[in-house]
Amino acid sequence: MQTIELVNLDAIGEARRQIEICNACRYCESYCAVFPAVHSKRAYSDGDIQQLSNLCHNCRGCYYACQYTAPHEFGLNLPKALAEVRQESWQNHTQPSVIATVFHRSGAALSLFVVLAAALLVWLIQAAPKSSGEGFYSLMSHNAMVVLFVPAFTLPILLILLSLRGYWRTIGGESIRWRHVVGAFGSIAKMKNLSGGHGDGCNFEAEDAFSNRRRLYHQATMYGFLLCFAATSVATLMHYGLDMQAPYGFFSLPKLFGISGGVLLSIGTLGLASLKLKADRGLADARVWGGEMAFVLLLFVVSTSGLALYFLRETSLLDELLALHLGAVLAFFLLMPFSKMVHGFFRLAALIRDEQCKA
Repeated sequence: MQTIELVNLDAIGEARRQIEICNACRYCESYCAVFPAVHSKRAYSDGDIQQLSNLCHNCRGCYYACQYTAPHEFGLNLPKALAEVRQESWQNHTQPSVIATVFHRSGAALSLFVVLAAALLVWLIQAAPKSSGEGFYSLMSHNAMVVLFVPAFTLPILLILLSLRGYWRTIGGESIRWRHVVGAFGSIAKMKNLSGGHGDGCNFEAEDAFSNRRRLYHQATMYGFLLCFAATSVATLMHYGLDMQAPYGFFSLPKLFGISGGVLLSIGTLGLASLKLKADRGLADARVWGGEMAFVLLLFVVSTSGLALYFLRETSLLDELLALHLGAVLAFFLLMPFSKMVHGFFRLAALIRDEQCKA
């Protein structure tokens, strides 16, 4: 089967062993979406294990509630087991997978290199004869931005869609109905699976103490990103559809969406990075800690440099800030298929498949 070729059999085998013990115990039945899905089956294919791994949000509540963790002979550590399968399901369905592997092992170095290279490219374009545009477009023309960023966005999205197609086949996905999508997006919008089953939160950073901070930081990051994307989309519509040229005023939709989104994104990513520093690495895939942290910090640089660019646009720092911001955005787009950004797409697919299985 395709699954056997794509994901390490040792990781899948260990996750299956632990899931079978969980299915016999059933103590954690109401904790998150993973356990009802586990309890709905008696045997688990490799695709089932990958789907379950992407349902897991690594909240760790099951670990601290479990009576079979080490030093018990069963030695359960389900968050870690599922994290290792989940990681491999992301990076090995992405092509070329070698880039994903490098990112997750040396994410900080790769991100820094791509950001600096992209910033240098933007700076060289800025150094060309200036255009007659206003605001930022006096430094870099609108057409130059389109030529640079449209391929940098569309090609990574295409790679993500191709990887999702392979993953969907692996987990046995069926024809998608509207109700499946609505149910999955409902879970994502509320971050339902980070609520600890009873709304008290998860145990990510505080061991057996409950906290909703991770849930709130995730929501700030997600909604901040969506607002920034909305700002770009609305500005594109205004530019091409309504012939309303940038720059736009503070109370325009692009600015309101962009500034509020940037603030939420900066708060969310900084909060997630701080929680990640406190969390026990032994309950996750420790091999890729650096890559995950690099992705969070790259998002932070994108949002914070964008805010700085807006508020310091009248200063002598404009050229450098524009190069840094556009370089960070370009790096984010280029690395998107190989970074943890894809976890959102894979988790959505896993949640849709979960809705199908419930039907």
